[in-house]
Amino acid sequence: MKILTGGQFHELDLFTIEHEPIESIDLMERASRAVTDEIMRRWSEDLGRVIVFAGPGGNGGDGLAVARMLAEAGRLVIAYLFNVKGQLNPDCEVNRDRLKETEGVTLIEITSELTFPDLYPDDLVIDALFGTGLSKPLSGGFAMVAKRLNQSRATVVSIDVPSGLMCEDNSYNDLKSVVQATLTLSIQLPKLSFLYAENQRFVGEFVLLPIGLSQEGLDGIKSYLWITEEAEIKTLLRRRLRFAHKGTMGHALLVAGSRGMTGAAILAARAALRTGLGKLTTHIPHTCLDIMQVCVPEAVIQIDIDDDIITSAIDASTYQAIGIGPGLGQHRHTSAALRSYIVQQTCPMVIDADALNLLAENPDWLNDLPADSILTPHPRELDRLVGHCTSSFERMHRARQLAIDHHVFVVVKGHYSQICTPTGDVLFNPTGNPGMATAGSGDVLTGIITSLLAQGYLPAEAAQLGVYLHGLAGDLAAEALCEESLIASDIIEYLPMAFKKLRGV
Repeated sequence: MKILTGGQFHELDLFTIEHEPIESIDLMERASRAVTDEIMRRWSEDLGRVIVFAGPGGNGGDGLAVARMLAEAGRLVIAYLFNVKGQLNPDCEVNRDRLKETEGVTLIEITSELTFPDLYPDDLVIDALFGTGLSKPLSGGFAMVAKRLNQSRATVVSIDVPSGLMCEDNSYNDLKSVVQATLTLSIQLPKLSFLYAENQRFVGEFVLLPIGLSQEGLDGIKSYLWITEEAEIKTLLRRRLRFAHKGTMGHALLVAGSRGMTGAAILAARAALRTGLGKLTTHIPHTCLDIMQVCVPEAVIQIDIDDDIITSAIDASTYQAIGIGPGLGQHRHTSAALRSYIVQQTCPMVIDADALNLLAENPDWLNDLPADSILTPHPRELDRLVGHCTSSFERMHRARQLAIDHHVFVVVKGHYSQICTPTGDVLFNPTGNPGMATAGSGDVLTGIITSLLAQGYLPAEAAQLGVYLHGLAGDLAAEALCEESLIASDIIEYLPMAFKKLRGV
């Protein structure tokens, strides 16, 4: 699914109007009907007063049309239309005139100052002040309205985008003047800013409302931003050949663990094997040996010469993929071992956790990484690699540039994990839940991706499928256990159910 900028949404609207063809006022009616139907579905019985705050543009026209439709359905509606400059969008003006002729609705047109109404907890507020066309922070009376809405206890539903929130970059926005919606009803496609953690308090829950915008027009718009869809993942998932054996299902090397951090190595190893890997060798320090043999008896073990840490690299020329980093530690001898692994390898590597922190201390090593390696940082680890970022938008662009410059894949972990590719695409992953915010979850992901790489999946496929499977297994675990009780090993236990769900069995 493509993610468009605010300008590209406008372009798609115009294409649809021209090529469907359809009048702009009728396209607005279609969008407003979708919004109204969703509101009526959610609040079928207990909908009290509906108070609409409509701006002078297209978003305001949507709000006025929704006010009319709700009034026609017998709801008590009060609509405030802000027309302080005496200049309305033509479609907004048409919907104002239609609303004037509608029974059961109170329309108040604001031409100077607004006496802000009292709002009550059982009120439903429709935020239709500004949509995707906003290019600067809200100010003056509009900022006051946003702040008063945020101070109220009413339920707020924003049409298309919470007023005041930019569709992409909010680094320089006045966030005190952005409407905090309970629910955002996004027309057709999500906005990029919806996928960033710092904007959650403004967006609330968001729902996509398809309104039949032109697929031809959408296909013609170039974008490097995408949300992965289940149908796409299903096409990536391979079936095992009938005569497969452990020698044909890949042999991976996992370099992990240190004294006190054996658990990270175990989680990554178990995840790799549970993802279909034929054979796994683990390179671990001696202190990890006994517990590794007990917890992962399927793994072959190569013991480092040091008791507590990894100090040297073993010959890795026979492996199809290498995962390195979980529980590794940052000792200088471990750093030297990482360097040895990097320079001797030709197969892609999955680099996580402390291996990323060691890379951040030695940024020149990035130039020597095998092409198409996969880095899996969480935001703070990424900041150590690319410099401190003040927003998720900036972080995404720096991760994207890192991927392009070094021809690697960068998986920025989190809700809507981002896969930045060497070609400049950014893929947002839709699976996963807050229960996965638990120690060891990233180690599980390292094992999954390493396993897929060793089985012969292309690096782009391994990253995309691995992140999706990881999140899906977490979703299934949370559904069965609850988010609060989810631990990293549960993700591994639910990997079989994730595979079965994707295969439809």
